[in-house]
Amino acid sequence: MRTVRWLRRDRLALPEMLEFASFAPSEQRFICRSLDVAAGRGNAIRTWARSLAEARSIRDQARAYRRIDYVRDLAPDDFGFEAAEPMFAPMVAMTAFDLLQGDLCTFAGYRFLYERILGADFRPWFVAAFCAAAVLPAMRSDRRIALLRTIDEATATQQHWSGRQPGFVPQWVEPVPA
Repeated sequence: MRTVRWLRRDRLALPEMLEFASFAPSEQRFICRSLDVAAGRGNAIRTWARSLAEARSIRDQARAYRRIDYVRDLAPDDFGFEAAEPMFAPMVAMTAFDLLQGDLCTFAGYRFLYERILGADFRPWFVAAFCAAAVLPAMRSDRRIALLRTIDEATATQQHWSGRQPGFVPQWVEPVPA
């Protein structure tokens, strides 16, 4: 049985909770782990690592996430490439790290995580960063295809994005079984 609690109550958080519940358990676990690593909550290795390889992955993720504050500070005011260039490369690098871990299986899971890591101001950039990371040569071709197929046409062609910050931030409250 998974138990998750929310950190901030919001009247619009219920749809976000339902969306989180729709993700595969491994995707939910990765999102909670990533939020702990990004926020520096607790000892992520002690909480999440079930093996030496996973402990190494968490350390690598913490290194990749050192760019978060830098990226947040560079939120572009417009959608031009010149304004986005300093922000986009580190955002793609973080995204690539997360996608290469193999637990984020959908664009929806990625968007859910990155809305909470970077904030609503970055929503216009999520599809581009996800696609750029998914097609990098390090990604296996079968995984690349599977990831890109999770982006629907409406999401890929969206013109306007909500500026509302997420109202639900999941936090795993049970010990993670070995």
